[in-house]
Amino acid sequence: MNCSQLAAQLVDVPFEANPATDGRLVGFIGRRRNVSKAMSFADLYTPSGQVFQILSRSDTDSDLHEKFRSLKYHVPIYVEVQQAQEEGPESSQANDSVFVVKDIQPFNSMPDDVIVSRDAVFPPSKRHLQIRFHNDLKARLEFRSWLKGVLSERLRKKGFTDIETPTLFKTTSEGAREFLVPTRQQGTAYALSQSPQQYKQALIASGVMRYMQWARCYRDEDARTDRQPEFTQLDMEWAFAGAAKVQEDVNDIVLGALSALRPAHSYKDTRNGRVPVVSAIANAPPPSEDEPPAHRFTSIKFAESIARYGSDKPDLRIPGRIHAIPDLEEFRNFASMITHHSDPLIEVFCFRLDDCPPERARRFVADFMKNLPHTLANNPDGTPQVLVSDWSKPLGGFSSLGHNYDKVINLVTEGGEELNDGDLVVFQAREKLVGQYCSGSTKIGEIRSRLWKALVEEDLMKTPRLGEPGSLQFVWVTEFPMFKPSEEGEPNQGTAGLSACHHPFTAPLTQADFELLDTNPLQAKSAAYDLVLNGVEIGGGSQRIHLADVQTYIMEHVLKITPNKTKEFSHLFDALRTGCPPHAGFALGFDRLVALMTDTSTVRDVIAFPKTMKGEDLFVGSPSKVDDAQLRPYGLAKLRS
Repeated sequence: MNCSQLAAQLVDVPFEANPATDGRLVGFIGRRRNVSKAMSFADLYTPSGQVFQILSRSDTDSDLHEKFRSLKYHVPIYVEVQQAQEEGPESSQANDSVFVVKDIQPFNSMPDDVIVSRDAVFPPSKRHLQIRFHNDLKARLEFRSWLKGVLSERLRKKGFTDIETPTLFKTTSEGAREFLVPTRQQGTAYALSQSPQQYKQALIASGVMRYMQWARCYRDEDARTDRQPEFTQLDMEWAFAGAAKVQEDVNDIVLGALSALRPAHSYKDTRNGRVPVVSAIANAPPPSEDEPPAHRFTSIKFAESIARYGSDKPDLRIPGRIHAIPDLEEFRNFASMITHHSDPLIEVFCFRLDDCPPERARRFVADFMKNLPHTLANNPDGTPQVLVSDWSKPLGGFSSLGHNYDKVINLVTEGGEELNDGDLVVFQAREKLVGQYCSGSTKIGEIRSRLWKALVEEDLMKTPRLGEPGSLQFVWVTEFPMFKPSEEGEPNQGTAGLSACHHPFTAPLTQADFELLDTNPLQAKSAAYDLVLNGVEIGGGSQRIHLADVQTYIMEHVLKITPNKTKEFSHLFDALRTGCPPHAGFALGFDRLVALMTDTSTVRDVIAFPKTMKGEDLFVGSPSKVDDAQLRPYGLAKLRS
């Protein structure tokens, strides 16, 4: 085509107007419904979100009617209309008003190879079509926008100042692997910010009392379904505040959002999960006093969480808890069957199944155990043991426990209702620990979570659907260990063989914990806290170290960071020395929060243009290869094999 032919395809775009008064509309035309050769209807999806029915009749203008019937579905159009007397077909998604087409002009066309149907699936390279035609994806992105606005507004009312900090930072020994950005000053590079941690502490030292930011963060981590190399967190910092104030404010902004969300009314079923529909939020009826909440907030200390749930990310939708058998003397024979430890700690829990005969329960357990990952099935403490309640068997299926089996059953049922046929009792041994437990989970905790999910999938246990009472279980986990032994392959913050459980800027919980840093740092607790939703960490924070001498002591004497590495933080030490007040902070993992609240296991479903597990953007084709000419100004060159 030449320039004139291309120009002829351009159409001036009018502003959207009220069709009842101005007679003009723009939008995407939906699937046409031909009532007869002489009459056709279609839905028009407008920029305002309204859906109008438009009608074409051959007796009004046969040429225009033919043009209307020849339009491809889903193309953008401009249409002039007038109010009609007819009622539209019941299959329409539009409102009751019907408008007769007086003129119509397409803005663009649609390729013949784009097939749109109710079950159409488009590849990641066609992300624009996924967003446009996968209603669940579009609903998730709309909810994300709504939630961001609500949280921002509530923080603004609390006096928070939204301050942007640099994305181009510098490499430090702070934690995960970094993305480096080379500069034309050869031999130098920026590091993309993993977190605004140091900047926000400097802002507190600058006199900013309440800081917030929707921060873009970058970490070169191994691929996982709930991780992206770049992600968004709602970053907050409070001057003259500790853990209690942080948790109070975070609870308030989240509860405010949940109150506005009205989960009982806004959650709708889509082809891929339960998703809050923004239009349903605005149209929800006034709340009634007896409307049960979908959410619950609670708090638990780290050590208690490990003991009760075997995890520092407890999922309180899972019924019951883990119990430790207090006296193994009567169960020594059973203990020797499940572990090689001479004096183990044996923990146990039970699951009550929904109308499951023992035979089916045993088949399920056999399949479950066969598919356990090696780290659980053959863990060094011994294989987990699952017993099925079956009153047709000796001692109800618990003969391996001996004649005092009822003591264990009373323990796991907490003296409550007796077990039914098909119910499961699960055991796992571990070595008794001297001192503070520092890992994030136990083997029995991992088994319990995995088993519950498998039982729910097989419809042998129930869990509330999103929007129903109890479906959003928030838990504050507090009093974490301050340090843990460094693991192989983990970024090490020093040469002491220790890593900070949160980060090295976290304050000790008490003065007694600070004194332990000199003698037994693995027993010290920190003033750190995590917020967990349905078994997934959605945010974390801590009271910070606000004294430069204390921060230097922890880095140099506890973590044993080398002097050269310590100098990387000189700007932070300077800020702390200039009268920095006590302060605390919190970062909410926004992508993960939205994913959990929209019923998807992957954050890719709540990000417009996500990366794959390999860190690739298949829509634009990144990362892209570079040539020698691009590398030369940075003093870089490709390695030659």
